[in-house]
Amino acid sequence: MTEPPRKNLPGKRSWARRCAAQALYQWQMTGQDPAIIASEFLADQDLLKADPGYFRELVHETPKCMTEIDAALEPFLDRPLVQVDLVEQAILRIGGYELMQRPDIAYRIIINEAVELAKLFGAEQGHRFVNGVLDKLAHVIRPVECARR
Repeated sequence: MTEPPRKNLPGKRSWARRCAAQALYQWQMTGQDPAIIASEFLADQDLLKADPGYFRELVHETPKCMTEIDAALEPFLDRPLVQVDLVEQAILRIGGYELMQRPDIAYRIIINEAVELAKLFGAEQGHRFVNGVLDKLAHVIRPVECARR
């Protein structure tokens, strides 16, 4: 018996990133404890499609590493990070976290996922901005991996 064709549905990690971007946006807007926000999402959102462990990691660890992530992103921004749209901030921070803390995930996948999130949630040309910033960061954080490409 053959498996039914997938209709380009995002994978579990993609769904985790999608929900994490929304949760981090909420955290940036409200300042509420990320653990509380994560619990609410795990209870209320359709996380059956997501990898809940990866969602938790992104929502808990990204804020903990925010100072380091923001400092790494700043040189590649055309304006101060506080002037970047909050949706794009959340996406950049997730991408920055993954580039810095998850060497097991290829940088091209991280950037592609961030671009897709920016297309879904960001401003009209936000995906181009996110792509440019994370690509430059990847070349600094992962020079060997980027050189192989």
